[in-house]
Amino acid sequence: MTDTDALSPCALITGSGAGLGEAMARKFAAEGYRVMISDRDEDRARAVAASIGESAHWFAMDITDDAGWAALIDEVKNVFGRLDVLVNNAGVAAAGTLEETSMADWRWVIDIDLIGVAAGCKAFAPMMRSQGSGHIINVASAAGFAAAPGINAYGTAKAAVIALSEMLRAEMDDCGVEVSVLCPAFVKTRLTESMRAPNDGYQKRVERWMQNSGVSAENVASVVFESVQSPRFMLLTHKDTRWAWRMKRLFPERYYRFMMRQVRKAMAKSRAR
Repeated sequence: MTDTDALSPCALITGSGAGLGEAMARKFAAEGYRVMISDRDEDRARAVAASIGESAHWFAMDITDDAGWAALIDEVKNVFGRLDVLVNNAGVAAAGTLEETSMADWRWVIDIDLIGVAAGCKAFAPMMRSQGSGHIINVASAAGFAAAPGINAYGTAKAAVIALSEMLRAEMDDCGVEVSVLCPAFVKTRLTESMRAPNDGYQKRVERWMQNSGVSAENVASVVFESVQSPRFMLLTHKDTRWAWRMKRLFPERYYRFMMRQVRKAMAKSRAR
């Protein structure tokens, strides 16, 4: 490590071998950060790091593996000596109502989307506390507050990530560590490749909404980077979700009625296809 490298800020992004995580890694690297590409797929992690160049390092791990987190802490200490930004991005998707979703799928999505995020926070919060600085960004979803039907397990996991982040923010308030939670709506990524659902109709709808969202992974990555420069807690990347968040908090019953009207319209349109 050169003296210049030691002065450069560093970021760790989980699930950065593809999709949104990769876009964030590239954004931070382009802005002068050293980045750690962490992904359970070693080939993807290695390829992204190689394409970024000397400022990028890779580490293959499963976020549900406690030993993997311990090894990643050691790797970050050895390579960077500190950590300025942690983005807990790795996650999976499950669609279906509560009745349609198996308990195996419930455990799968909670273990990765919630426990995996908590494990990342627990792994690196002590390092940041001792530094007296840092920024933790947990990737949730607009599904975490939308309370829409048909994504019960996924929405519950993401709602819990929002709550976890709120409490962690309060717990880190006295030590100079910022906490944010990212709540995007549909963005074109590879999330549907591992998505579990009771039928392929769910996946087709999600892919269509991703395609038509008008918000790219690069757009979301820019929001994340800007939040590090000017810290704020709730990161909303889609115009519709900004007013939905405010409406639900201020007028919950009105929000519920509006949401259900939109759901019925969408279901009717889907049946007409």
